[in-house]
Amino acid sequence: MSLTVAAPKVARRAVFPFTAIVGQEEMKLALLLNVIDPKIGGVMIMGDRGTGKSTTIRALADVLPAIEVVSGDPFNSHPSDSSIMSDAVKQRIESGEAIALIQKKVPMIDLPLGATEDRVCGTIDIEKALSEGVKAFEPGLLAQANRGILYVDEVNLLDDHLVDVLLDSAASGWNTVEREGISIRHPARFVLVGSGNPEEGELRPQLLDRFGLHAEIRTVKDPALRVQIVEQRSEFDQEPEAFLEEYRPQQEELQQRLVGAQERLRSVTIDHDLKIKISQVCSELDVDGLRGDIVTNRTAKALTALDGRTEVTVEDIKRVIVMALRHRLRKDPLESIDSGYKVGKVFDQVFGIVDSTPEVPQNGKK
Repeated sequence: MSLTVAAPKVARRAVFPFTAIVGQEEMKLALLLNVIDPKIGGVMIMGDRGTGKSTTIRALADVLPAIEVVSGDPFNSHPSDSSIMSDAVKQRIESGEAIALIQKKVPMIDLPLGATEDRVCGTIDIEKALSEGVKAFEPGLLAQANRGILYVDEVNLLDDHLVDVLLDSAASGWNTVEREGISIRHPARFVLVGSGNPEEGELRPQLLDRFGLHAEIRTVKDPALRVQIVEQRSEFDQEPEAFLEEYRPQQEELQQRLVGAQERLRSVTIDHDLKIKISQVCSELDVDGLRGDIVTNRTAKALTALDGRTEVTVEDIKRVIVMALRHRLRKDPLESIDSGYKVGKVFDQVFGIVDSTPEVPQNGKK
């Protein structure tokens, strides 16, 4: 038995609307597809400073529909899905206890660069556990991020061990904390978003490979677009409520598209011949393992669902395959990430697409 109550009204800072963000289409698409299917495995955003990475991620969390959570639960437990429900809530439901529910915004957790493992994973009070015989657990950021978005800026500067912990939790949907023979686990299913500036160093290929998608962003060069961005930001800062009201219809439309896409996703199909060709592209690019094949299939399905269809086309695959594979081509940590030229060229060969444009590599690099 459960009872839904409205969450208490809390004064919230105005968030720049997602639909008002100009440009950076690759980043926006990668984020939307991860929201539709979190099993894609998150997104690594690499690009210049001051290109709106943080603004876009906060805007995404704000546009998502509210979620129903168990009141008073520190893990944002789902009231009926046991895979995103804490053990304590599960026991309460099994015992027939009435569960109070509240509606809340999708959590967007910012991981600070200097965060320790205890701050991220949570800690166990050993003294209390031994003296009182209870598992005294202090939840960390992974607990707060369950059913939401975990954003790690400058992820390439984070300790490799901590990145491993984040990726393991994102992949399994659970976080386990063990201290002195005491073990506690809780649900931690979230969309992992990492960002960084390539000038400050890349992630090791083994870690980079575990991010589902890789989005590249660049500073807008078109003067007219730059002026538009500056004017929009100024307008938002001066009159945030009026600006939000102007974009409310687009925000609501996008929210409905995302809800529809999430519901449609399970009925999206991809032809066996297209799956074979995706794997052929991965094989010819010498992509290690099968993660590239799996992510490309999942991402193409999510895009199809977002566009309101149920059958994946070659065009869907073409739109996502660079994001799914470009960061998996690096074998040497000192090597730079492919701009997408290699992936695009092999895709065209395998899928039999004739490119009429001159063979000029993106950014002047092969």
